[in-house]
Amino acid sequence: MDRFRQEKVQRFEEFVDRRLKPDLVHAIAERDKVFERQKVFSDLRRNIENLEKNSVTSLRTMVNLGSEVYMQADVPDTQHIFVDVGLGFHVEFTWSEALNYITAREEKLARQIEEYTRLIASIKAQIKMVYEGIRELLQLPAEGSY
Repeated sequence: MDRFRQEKVQRFEEFVDRRLKPDLVHAIAERDKVFERQKVFSDLRRNIENLEKNSVTSLRTMVNLGSEVYMQADVPDTQHIFVDVGLGFHVEFTWSEALNYITAREEKLARQIEEYTRLIASIKAQIKMVYEGIRELLQLPAEGSY
């Protein structure tokens, strides 16, 4: 193989290793974070629906004080709840307001998941295209053709 082709193959491989693969890992990690947030809202929705279904007006629970230190707490009125809306802010909602907010957030998170999924597919396609270019430069037979 001539020197020109060798250098070109090396540049393609470096592009995949230094740019595309880290981008792919990052996009997958970001999508996983969105999945985690989606699960939190799904759990909150289920808890609110259970409170409504069972007509719970007060309850006793464990509250995380931080660093996995818990304390028992009595909630005398469950008709209003505080929901973490981001950046350390909590908003007081009624059950129906909280469910409306959760629905809106779940829709936004679903759109973000779709965007990350498309990005991941695009990066994988780019990697495959670069490898196909390397294969052609090396004049190797296409996959599956014998």
